[in-house]
Amino acid sequence: MKKQRPPALIAIVLYKSFVASLLTVTSIALLLALKNHQALEDFSESYLLESKLKIIEFLLEKVLSVKQKTLLFSGLAAALYAGLTTVEAVGLWCEKGWATILVLVLVGISIPPEIYELFQGVTVLKLAVLVANIAVLWYLLHHLPKHGNS
Repeated sequence: MKKQRPPALIAIVLYKSFVASLLTVTSIALLLALKNHQALEDFSESYLLESKLKIIEFLLEKVLSVKQKTLLFSGLAAALYAGLTTVEAVGLWCEKGWATILVLVLVGISIPPEIYELFQGVTVLKLAVLVANIAVLWYLLHHLPKHGNS
């Protein structure tokens, strides 16, 4: 018989999977930008880009203004965090107690900086992430330990 997981747990696993996917894409983009830095510089100065596709010109300008060491560090950090978030999602899906603790610690650590970011400027995305993380924290504190296994 197939095990029925609580809908909130499924939502948390989907949220964590989505975050892991975004982090993976971010990591790949940063590391590709690092690998192809000179080609991006050449392209940014090319005639093809002149007065066309302002968004691409804007993005290239932002990427090229970042130091290469920062691109490397950020790309590797995003990859590491993507891996950790994937482990969280799989552990929660399997309803493991260690995954509950891991998520509680990592989400708990992330909430104060998210609140600080809101004081720097409120955006819908920042607010949505904070609310989602508080909801995850609340659910895991109140429900998942009853279902979790070691």
